[in-house]
Amino acid sequence: MTHNPFLTIDQQIMGDVYTSTKAMDNLTVLCDEFGSRFGGTPGEKQAAEFMKAKLEAYGLKNVHLEPIEYIGWRRGEVKLEIVSPIQKVIPCISLPHSPPADLTGIIMDMGDGAPDDFETRAEEIAGKIVLTNSEVNPGGVKRWIHRNEKYGRALMAGASGFIFVNHYPGYGPATGGIAPEDGGEALIPGISVSYEDGAYLQRLIKRHGQVNIHISSSDKCEPMTSWNVIADLPGQSENAQVIMMGSHYDGHDISQGAGDPASGTVAVLEAARVLAKYAGTLPHTIRFALWGVEEIGLIGSTQYVTNHLAEMNQIRFYLNMDSAGAISNKGIVLNQWPKLADLFKNWSQEMALEFGLEQSVNAHSDHYPFLMAGVPTGGIGSVGKKFSGRGYGHTKYDTLDKVTLTGLREAAVLAARLALRIASADEWPVSLRSQDEVTAVLDNPDNKEETELFNRVHAFYQAARQAN
Repeated sequence: MTHNPFLTIDQQIMGDVYTSTKAMDNLTVLCDEFGSRFGGTPGEKQAAEFMKAKLEAYGLKNVHLEPIEYIGWRRGEVKLEIVSPIQKVIPCISLPHSPPADLTGIIMDMGDGAPDDFETRAEEIAGKIVLTNSEVNPGGVKRWIHRNEKYGRALMAGASGFIFVNHYPGYGPATGGIAPEDGGEALIPGISVSYEDGAYLQRLIKRHGQVNIHISSSDKCEPMTSWNVIADLPGQSENAQVIMMGSHYDGHDISQGAGDPASGTVAVLEAARVLAKYAGTLPHTIRFALWGVEEIGLIGSTQYVTNHLAEMNQIRFYLNMDSAGAISNKGIVLNQWPKLADLFKNWSQEMALEFGLEQSVNAHSDHYPFLMAGVPTGGIGSVGKKFSGRGYGHTKYDTLDKVTLTGLREAAVLAARLALRIASADEWPVSLRSQDEVTAVLDNPDNKEETELFNRVHAFYQAARQAN
């Protein structure tokens, strides 16, 4: 049997979390009192102040809000109307950062939106309104094909508009940002429709060969302020390093965002509460971060890394907890840090807690700015399960009733117990990567294809702005 030097603290942490409803209590307030917490809504600032007050009450130090200045988006009215071969209004929503629209055009059905299809059918796409769905592995592609990639490929092929179809029946339209890399207004309008309405449009195209539609909207972008919520459990070593754990707290404005992201948000709060209560004096600092405006471009975490760039070499590890309380098969996904694998496996045995371990890299949550700065990163993820999409996430049905107290407890306990060990380790086997090393980690076919695509999209935006 593996010796556990943290047995007493582990038992205190687990006993407290598993006999407390505080995680669900906090989730209820965030969702039922403050709504989506989407950037620019009243609930966003209320949520930030609420979490700040909780962290102070839990005994954390240096609790503060760091403002984030950015270009935000306000939803207006939107209408999708079939002009021919019939006349019919289809329910839809705008995608965040979509520009105001008054657009008439022909739908181009791209099905699942496989990357190769956008390349081979570029001439057909030009001038059309692309329709594609939210399938994340179109055409059998093994990597995750993100909504922004499909939008970017449509844009560069000359599409005049973009219709995003939820590939899950019964969930309604799925939202998600389409902002350019540096923020601001997207170039062509993007809207979303339900699986059922998308299938209806596809049947019309199949029967009649051509479907003309009109899209009108009054969405707008404008300067806004959000906030990162930061708190410390200070380390006592003379050369204390920092272990960070974080989750964004902003959901999308059409929903409570209970699973994505708030289940991770309250798991961070719960880990902070029990570590402050039981961990005692640690040699290294544990820093808790609740990020603003992740959903429209990782803005809060990106600005934090930019503003604290000189401190990145002090960070031992960043643990991302986006949606952690709602994830099944909870394990740890390391962002290509093989030297940490044996350490985490040993901790799994020591903790008498079997959790899976994987190595991968993706660009779609708040770990990414840290990864790009060279920081050792990972997160709580679903290990050993094929990712097929967001499910209720990014729809109006991502509500409090979908999240279980057990899921919140599992995420909080796993994070707290790991942070305790990382902050107590005398030696740490990895350090900040150089930019050449970061580039080498991303130098594989999947990451290269996605990176090159988004570089092309960025250049496309720059050229379009210069032309205007």
